[in-house]
Amino acid sequence: MESEDTKKIQEMKTDLNLLLECLKYQMDNPFSQKEALVTIHSICQQNSNAGVYFREIGGLMFVRNLAKSSEHSMVKEAALYTLGAVAEQNVYCQQTLCTSELFEDLTWFLSNNDSNTNLKRMSVYVILVLVSNNRTGQTLVRETGCITVLTQLFRTVLSKYELNLSDKNIFQSYQLWSSVCSTLCVCVNNPQNDENQMLCCSLFPHANDWLINCVKPEVIRPVCSFIGLTLANNTYVQKYFISVGGLDILSQVLVQLESDSHKTLSSAKLAVVVTKTVDACIADNPTFGVILSKYQIVSKLLTLLLHESLDSGEKFSIILTLGHCTEDCEENQYDLFKNNGLPLMIQALTESHNEELNKAATFVLHNCKKITEKLCLSLGEYSFDENEKQLEDINTKEKNLEDYWKKAKEILHRIEQLEREGNEEKIQREKYKDNVSSMKINIQNTLKHLHADSIGGGPKAEDKDKSQSRKLQSYKSHGILSTACTNDHQMKTLLKSANPVNACYRESGQNKTLCKANSSDSKNLHEGITFEKKNSVSQSSDHVFKPPIPVVKNRKQELPVTDPFTLCSDIINKEVISFLATDSHSKMLKYRCSGCIAVGKSLNSRNFSKLLHSCPYQCDRHKVIVEAEDRYKSELRKSLICNKKFLLTPRRRRQLSSESTTSGEIIMEPFGKTVSVR
Repeated sequence: MESEDTKKIQEMKTDLNLLLECLKYQMDNPFSQKEALVTIHSICQQNSNAGVYFREIGGLMFVRNLAKSSEHSMVKEAALYTLGAVAEQNVYCQQTLCTSELFEDLTWFLSNNDSNTNLKRMSVYVILVLVSNNRTGQTLVRETGCITVLTQLFRTVLSKYELNLSDKNIFQSYQLWSSVCSTLCVCVNNPQNDENQMLCCSLFPHANDWLINCVKPEVIRPVCSFIGLTLANNTYVQKYFISVGGLDILSQVLVQLESDSHKTLSSAKLAVVVTKTVDACIADNPTFGVILSKYQIVSKLLTLLLHESLDSGEKFSIILTLGHCTEDCEENQYDLFKNNGLPLMIQALTESHNEELNKAATFVLHNCKKITEKLCLSLGEYSFDENEKQLEDINTKEKNLEDYWKKAKEILHRIEQLEREGNEEKIQREKYKDNVSSMKINIQNTLKHLHADSIGGGPKAEDKDKSQSRKLQSYKSHGILSTACTNDHQMKTLLKSANPVNACYRESGQNKTLCKANSSDSKNLHEGITFEKKNSVSQSSDHVFKPPIPVVKNRKQELPVTDPFTLCSDIINKEVISFLATDSHSKMLKYRCSGCIAVGKSLNSRNFSKLLHSCPYQCDRHKVIVEAEDRYKSELRKSLICNKKFLLTPRRRRQLSSESTTSGEIIMEPFGKTVSVR
């Protein structure tokens, strides 16, 4: 691949060397020189490095001298065309050719009456290339007097305002005039050159004549480009242009083009070009917007904005012009409201994804803020230095103006409200997540304390019960507590589905459930809490948990108890029952673990195991004991059976297997001893 590129570069260099030799040795043959120059131009257009090499071998300076010294016009034209192409492709070639000598030669070609139109066009083309993006070139074009010759050509090349481009001569003159306009544009701008702008502003009266007498795209586009770039960012030139009636003429042309835009698409596009020029006139002098109010330019721009053929860039130019029109002119602001401009700006702001267009629409809305406040207070107080009678006539004709403003204000208020609601929702979601996480931790701690109180029953049980009541009140304030069971059937169902000692809740009205403790895993007694909200209908106060109130037993019907074990059992029973009680239902829960109730009875290792196995309601402590005992029995049974199988005959082994399956508690040891497995 590299070898091919190297080969092409070598061939290019060989061709340029041969062509340069051809130019030198074919001085008497203008046709050969012209063909050689055209070929050099083609090579330099295809390869940017070709121009650099052509400059290194001295070809660039030779072609420049050839353009000056040749007696043949066709050779001069071809030489200038080649110089312009090489300088356009390579900035080093541009700097090499950017000399006062070359500008003087080009000025002579333009001012010489013997030079034909095509030679002048090639000279203007070289000036355009040398000045473009080159401040040195802008300075030389002014100091050598070349810009003066260009302004003279702008005035004299086209003598008639009625262009007949079908005529060959007129068409060539128009091409020269158009090239002069483009060259003047780069002389005053890119980069901006204030001195050249001051020189070119003398052409404004002639440009105004063209705008008035020839409303054609071939004239409007170059003239508007020249005017816009000449007065851009230069307040002095802008004031001069307005003083010679330029802004009035642009307004008239814009009104005419806007009316024609409903018929032809080209008129709409051309109206946007004029709009950009108007914007350049008032961008640095917003007070000049008063001139535009005489021609109702704001209403014309709003109508033009609705044209379907315009793209986002063209709409941006129109909205930006509206912004400069309404920046410091109440008349234009009033016209914007009167012609339903505010809803259009809001629509453009909400529907468009173009950032620049949104900024321009915001600019317009900001400009109309003050007059909006005036119209909101009272339409009758708004005045443009007119008498009250005329103001009443305006208010009578514009009855719907206040309605337009109210609608726009509602839209803006709705947008702000949606933004506030979105921010509040984010804050509420963050607070809800924090509350849920802290609530889960608090409820898990509550259940752990309840479980410890139910098992330990220490001297501080009453204090813990009070603390649990306070926690339940705090949960209620957050709307987290479930509803209680409201009848005996619901209470019994709760007792059957959960362990009473663990005090787990289950809501029957809204399906809000607190997961009960897993009795099969002693290491993880509490798994979590799940809330599933099906409806938001508020329940009656009878179904909502309130802080538990201890229920006092009817002690008159009970016998005095002196056994300390029975008293401890009663205290535990009282705590659990008072915790599960409600205001409307104060029944006692008497279903307790048999191992806890029979504390004062005479128990041993045999009857206590049977008692626990026969109990349908076991507390966590006794349930763990029973499960551990069962696992121990199972392991012991397996080990004993395995050891016997090595000492017994097949008959006794089968008998032992049948006995172990039927009995499950009596196992014969190999040496005749009997072991009772509990």
